[in-house]
Amino acid sequence: MRLVAMMVPVTLLLSACGKEAPEPAPEETEIPEELVKAPLQVAKHTNDSESVGTPREERVATLALLNKRNNLTQDIEMTPGESKRFGNVVIRLATCERTAPWEHPSETGAFVQVLVHERSADNSRAEWHRIFSGWLFKNSPSLNVVQHPIYDVWVKDCAMSFPGEEAPASSSSD
Repeated sequence: MRLVAMMVPVTLLLSACGKEAPEPAPEETEIPEELVKAPLQVAKHTNDSESVGTPREERVATLALLNKRNNLTQDIEMTPGESKRFGNVVIRLATCERTAPWEHPSETGAFVQVLVHERSADNSRAEWHRIFSGWLFKNSPSLNVVQHPIYDVWVKDCAMSFPGEEAPASSSSD
């Protein structure tokens, strides 16, 4: 009798194991007020290299965000000056650049800030912490790396054109 009484809960428990958990999906949410009030400032340059190619405001960077906790990767398209929030991460793009087609070696880069909403070491309430601010390079990722135990961000592309090109080109070769 005891064996039967123990088998019923075990059978019910095992029958529920057949259902798989839903696939995790990235979720874009609103940027917190305290981060909106302090937008990323983009310095205005007037040198010759800035006057060649697509104006900064019209460029489109493609970044990738990896959540190492659930192995979820997503591509993010942003324009300079834009901020986007994905769960506990805010990514700000100041600018993106790529070398002209006639320059070698070719390189694509973006100036990015990454902020994460997490608790401090003293277990106080969660706050926004800037974990990265600097240039990320597609072909030389080891020059500057986002170091965080959960999140990774890298540059995939910067869509812009130069005089003599037919359409906005991207540096993607993959």
